[in-house]
Amino acid sequence: MTQGRILDAIDRRLLHELQRDASLSHAELAERVGASSASCWRRIRALEADGVLGPPVRLVDARRVGRGVNVLCHIKIRNHSAETTEAFENFVAARDEIIECYSMSGDWDYLLRVLVADVEDYNRFLMRTVLRHPSVATGSTHFALSQVKYTTAVPV
Repeated sequence: MTQGRILDAIDRRLLHELQRDASLSHAELAERVGASSASCWRRIRALEADGVLGPPVRLVDARRVGRGVNVLCHIKIRNHSAETTEAFENFVAARDEIIECYSMSGDWDYLLRVLVADVEDYNRFLMRTVLRHPSVATGSTHFALSQVKYTTAVPV
């Protein structure tokens, strides 16, 4: 459910199809979801206005652009003051290597997903950048051996 708007079956089919291929025309979408092109256009605009749909993007194959090593890094920050947390989160936002960051419950404060060229590239990034940041106390690294599943599609 969105802000005051309940998603119906056509909205859900639209979301499903758009997550699979955002380049589909309104006519192609209409055929796939069982609605008119005009209805699809209006629904897509409403889903965008409600914040359900963000801007269309193209997904890049990380390996083909020299970023084939996928690293998960747990981080503990020095303290949990607003200043420390804000400084760390601003640092994360400014680093292109960090493609995901989650504030975590449990023993670690954050989980980072980092894309790098190779182990040496990650070592440089970790030792010279991440661990030298004043808000970071320590980190723990896990290298992904293979990608078993990856999707950007949200179940609808």
